[in-house]
Amino acid sequence: MAEKVITIANSITVGELADTLNLPVTTLVGELFKNGVAATINQRIDFETAQIIVDELDLDVEIQKKQQSEASSERSVHNLSDKAVERPPIVAVMGHVDHGKTSLLDSILDTKTVDGEAGGITQHISAYQTDRGDRKITLLDTPGHEAFAALRQHGATLTDVVVIVVAADDGVKPQTVEAIRFARSANAKMVVAINKIDKETANPQLVKTQLATEYDMNPEEWGGDTVMVEVSAKTGQGIDKLLDMVLLVADMEELKADIDTPAEGLVIESHMEQGRGSVVSLLVEHGELKPGQLMVAGTAYGKVRTLHDYKGRAIKIAGPSTPLTVTGFKELPQFGDNFTIAKTEKEARQLTEKKRQEREKDAASTNVTGADMLKMISQKHESQDFKVIVKADVQGSLTSVIDSLKLVDTGGEVTLRVIGSGVGNISENDIRLAADEKTVVYGFNVELPPAVKRLASRDKVQVRIFKIIYELLDDARSSMGDLLAPEVVEKEIGKLTIKGVFRTLKDSVIAGGEVTEGKVMANVIARVIRDKENIAEVEVTSVQRQQQEAKEVFEGEMCGLSLKTNKKLLIEEGDKLEFFTRELVSRSIS
Repeated sequence: MAEKVITIANSITVGELADTLNLPVTTLVGELFKNGVAATINQRIDFETAQIIVDELDLDVEIQKKQQSEASSERSVHNLSDKAVERPPIVAVMGHVDHGKTSLLDSILDTKTVDGEAGGITQHISAYQTDRGDRKITLLDTPGHEAFAALRQHGATLTDVVVIVVAADDGVKPQTVEAIRFARSANAKMVVAINKIDKETANPQLVKTQLATEYDMNPEEWGGDTVMVEVSAKTGQGIDKLLDMVLLVADMEELKADIDTPAEGLVIESHMEQGRGSVVSLLVEHGELKPGQLMVAGTAYGKVRTLHDYKGRAIKIAGPSTPLTVTGFKELPQFGDNFTIAKTEKEARQLTEKKRQEREKDAASTNVTGADMLKMISQKHESQDFKVIVKADVQGSLTSVIDSLKLVDTGGEVTLRVIGSGVGNISENDIRLAADEKTVVYGFNVELPPAVKRLASRDKVQVRIFKIIYELLDDARSSMGDLLAPEVVEKEIGKLTIKGVFRTLKDSVIAGGEVTEGKVMANVIARVIRDKENIAEVEVTSVQRQQQEAKEVFEGEMCGLSLKTNKKLLIEEGDKLEFFTRELVSRSIS
């Protein structure tokens, strides 16, 4: 057992750790530097890194992590009052890309949302509301491409019911499984919409079998508890039944909300818009939001200037389960931030400052992580950097793009570094930063103003704009692949047995022999093998057959060779020569 046990939180500065361990700061800084980290006394390292450093220094010390209080959870739980009223269910539509989530919503809402999406793929979380009889249902459309995992998880945590869309002609796919996992982790009820049953190749029974046998989701008609509805977004078949079943599942949850309370809810998306400033999509969970109220969301606050419903119509009040957009925030909140109402601007500033400090502390705790340290210790060499600046149209997409870029793996040879990011069009400041850092600027669903384009051209900054996320990721993968060191590939050509040595000079040998395999040619490399041991490498400068210069000599033929060496080499009769070429082959990231 260790002589000393110390307890630290999730992170600690280098100076604090040195004091705790009763060591000179220079000792810790030196150990970090030996492993490739140029740390300062005030730089924070995480718990795992502290453990690694203690192990590397062979200290008789045990480090334990301080337990976090349960009360420090990001999201507070609202306790319903006895005056709580019934609210519309919040339903997320999730599933694999191209399985028809947005088309299904279009059929429900009688719109053509999918036509406006790049590549036919949903790029954001979009919120809508529809009527079914005298009741309302709030619907969230979530992206299906694998790069939008963060957005999909966000969509699941917002919801009461998750509609898992599975194409009847394609079956369960990776994002289907991911959607099921998200829904379960969010404790949301699930309804399966088996879409595209109008297609000739549709096989809804196969989908049901897959879900039942592989994911423990047994259809009700088979005696299970999972509601599955066969639908066609194209013809409208089964849509009414799907909505009725969603309401039935929601009724079992007895969904309620308080109205006589300050409004609170979640940020769905946020972006900047010329002439309007920050435009933020919200989902109200409790209370009623009205113009003039002072809102706080994460590190942003502002007075509600306008309220609009999902169709863009101005409204005066928004109650529970209502999706809407507001203007008035002084800066952009992050998607997933909780919003609340503050009584005064002083209170709003205090709340946002507290949140900012918390986030700065969290960010600082990952300045040097245990994973970074382990990688540095194992590699002991510097990787090349591929630096990027990322600009996106909305906060949610920005997060997804950055998270996805960080997952592009080159085995440590090339490191992608995001040196700047933000929401909105590419600006002159982005170009100036990129020019200083030799950086690529990626734009996702944003524009490059003419003046900024001219500046980029003048400063030779590469700006690449995309509307489909996987095309952006493919470009980053290709660019990082270009930075990989080329692979040396050897190609065997032939073998020869030395039959005689005619002349040996300081840096060359003239010999003759029989080709035993393949062929022999000039300007290739040969290994000299003696008693199965590689004793040298030589360069073939010329080949002769019957005292005539020859381009190639094939198996079974005799030839003479002129061999160039970098030292005096005694080749003997009976030695074997193995001929090959070496090429540098560009590598790519799979």
